[in-house]
Amino acid sequence: MTTLTEGRHAGGFIVSEANGGRSRETVTLAAAQDLEAGTVLGQILVGAATAAAIVGTGNATISAVTVSAGALPGAYTLLAIAATKLQLYGPEGQYLGLATAGSAATLGGLTFTVTAGGTPMVAGDSFTITVAAGSSAYAQFDQDGTDGTQHAAGILIYGQTTGESTEPGVILARDAEVNGSELTWPSDIETAEKAAGIAQLAALGVIVR
Repeated sequence: MTTLTEGRHAGGFIVSEANGGRSRETVTLAAAQDLEAGTVLGQILVGAATAAAIVGTGNATISAVTVSAGALPGAYTLLAIAATKLQLYGPEGQYLGLATAGSAATLGGLTFTVTAGGTPMVAGDSFTITVAAGSSAYAQFDQDGTDGTQHAAGILIYGQTTGESTEPGVILARDAEVNGSELTWPSDIETAEKAAGIAQLAALGVIVR
């Protein structure tokens, strides 16, 4: 006998929502996704990081620049205060910590390595690290993400498979109650990580019952 498995129904996870469509939002879904109704989504807000050559007296180089959780779009300044010491400042001018040439540094959501050159850095030499803005598209929530998808930002109402490009989709974004047993999270999510995602939804007014 053939076994049939019933999939999730569109909006079947919704317990209650606001009148007049106020709880719903039409958004852009990222490409190459296979999402069922009730999938918790995050929003891609942060892109890749690039670093410009040093400006100043020294000829140090910077490499292995990557984005980790906590990075913000915009221009970071890595300012030398001595031959091997640099201070990182965020896009809003906030001090983020001290890096040492020759050692990998993880500060303010960025990881990078500065390598001293033949001409030592002097105070005032600087690098600019630019973190691109993300696409703002929505993708499956990823508790280990670094691009913004690690923050729950809504729940997909209709199951949808996207192709090679982005597509519009409808999410539950605010002012609603949902059945937690009918939500789809990543298969490797841990209890504490799911609790954090549920709290993020609650901050939007989406209450998981």
